[in-house]
Formats: sequence, C-alpha cells, structure tokens
Amino acid sequence: MIFMAVNTLLFDLDGTLIDTAPDLAYALNTLLKENGLNEKPYEQIKPMVSHGGKALVAMGFDCDESHAEFSKRHQRLLQIYIDNIDKHSKTFSGIDDLLTLIKQRNMLWGIVTNKPENLTHLLLQKLGINPDVVVCGDSLEYNKPHPAPLLYACAKLAIKAEMCLFIGDDKNDMIAGKNAGIKTVAVTYGYGKVEQDWGYDYLIDTVKELEKWIL
Repeated sequence: MIFMAVNTLLFDLDGTLIDTAPDLAYALNTLLKENGLNEKPYEQIKPMVSHGGKALVAMGFDCDESHAEFSKRHQRLLQIYIDNIDKHSKTFSGIDDLLTLIKQRNMLWGIVTNKPENLTHLLLQKLGINPDVVVCGDSLEYNKPHPAPLLYACAKLAIKAEMCLFIGDDKNDMIAGKNAGIKTVAVTYGYGKVEQDWGYDYLIDTVKELEKWIL
C-alpha cells in the first residue's frame, strides 16, 4: 500500500480521538433512572454515541422528537453529561503519543465533529487538548456528511485538501471526506462496525498505524 504525503491530520471526536461513550452512557442511564426506567446495557448505548444526544434519548425512551417530553429529556441529558463530561472520558490508546509526534514533526492537526461547540470545547479544556483548529456541529450552517466543515478546517489552517487526512469511525465521516476531496481513514476501534460500502481510502485497527503518515 502506498501512503500519500500529508501535512495535516483531521479527526472526528467521539469514537475516534476521545472515548466519550462511558460518560454519555452514564448520562443516559442516570436520566432513565430519574424517570423510573431500567438502565440500558453499555453495549447497546455505545453504537449510538456518534449520532448525538437526541439519538440517545430516542433509543433510551423509545420515542421520537414529536413526544411531548422529548425536548425536556434531551436538555436534562445534556446537563447530566456536562456535569460529568470528564468522569471517564479519555483519549484512545496511542492518541497522546501520536499528537506529540505530530507536533514534533511540525505538522498540523484538528478536530471536525458534529458535537456542539459548548460540549466540545468544555471536553477539550477538561482533558487539556489543544488542536490547531476545531470545527463543531453548530459552527457552520452544515455539518457532516456535508463537506463544508472539513473544507472550512482546511481554509482555517491554510492547507490544501489533498495534503490532509480525515480520520473517523462513522460512515458520515467517510462521505464528508470524499465530498471534500480529502483522503479518509476509517478506524475499527470506534463505536460503529465499519462497512466496506463506506467508501474509505484506508482502514486501520489501531492508532499507532497512523504513524505511517507522519514522516
């Protein structure tokens, strides 16, 4: 396999850079208990994390946004999560070493996530993570799978799309990258099961495998 030369790595956040599922699962199960319902198994919650808080509420309560209590439940979920955002969340194994290596090589790196700005910046602050650029789900009019967030990140960093890699654990990450003209890397250690029809350019099982692009 030929590995292209790049100067920038862009990451999805939840399930790619940081393992946030434990705290989101805690928030949902706390909310369920507050409403007199049984907790959901962690393995049932984990695949839903990349789809956001509303998806968690819908799954947990088996309802959609038309339910009279949906908005109230969603806001309560977010508050519980904010209060416990760094309770168990941490970078995936190998990420800290990778980010150190990126800086040593004078490369750039950033985060492109559909997570809202307030939650993203709070989490990064709590964990002491300082990317060169952060684009969130409510930073622009569009979010992933639209290519706009990735192209905006490239513009902010003054780099060409072809000199960048986008790493993610969800089909929407791969679609966004392809539409932006950015090579994509799907990770199998994330929250969803990677399928071949995602259209990724590269597939990796561990963070350490990303070092092959850092020259």
